[in-house]
Amino acid sequence: MRELLWPRKGFLRPIRYLGMRVLRLTASPHAVAVGVAAGICVSWTPFIGVHFVMAFVLSYLLSGNMVAAALGCAAFGNPLTYPFIWGATWEIGHLLLNREDTLSGGAIDLAAMFHELHFTQIWRPVLEPMLVGSIPPALITSVAVYFATFYVVKGFQNRRRTRLLERARLRLSDPVQETV
Repeated sequence: MRELLWPRKGFLRPIRYLGMRVLRLTASPHAVAVGVAAGICVSWTPFIGVHFVMAFVLSYLLSGNMVAAALGCAAFGNPLTYPFIWGATWEIGHLLLNREDTLSGGAIDLAAMFHELHFTQIWRPVLEPMLVGSIPPALITSVAVYFATFYVVKGFQNRRRTRLLERARLRLSDPVQETV
């Protein structure tokens, strides 16, 4: 029971793992940064079932890394962050569309609408404001994450390359001791 409430290795371990996984990708810093930014960008949209596909397509079109796109999607768009993302996009969408409360005291039965698949009924009150509202935060976070990821990956790869070259120099400079 304790493991469910407080993991033995802590809550930050998965975040550190994803960060190291991104850093160790064998792609250019640009490709890794574009992939992560694409994953985060599409995580702002309300189309949950196709986030990975959208991230792969966007990453492919921008010459990004597909694994980085998947990691960006998984790290940013998850059950812990979706309520905050949805609330933010909903409010931003209503501000941008100059809408007041579209429900006007009524309630929407989303489960029934999704079950009956009335896309036209879902579009105007739910999806349109969330999609419009997702554009500004998606652009802002994607640009910020691109530059942060680019410089962090570039620095990591340079340090790693320097360390590996130093090891190779040390190996080549030591004379091999042959035993007779």
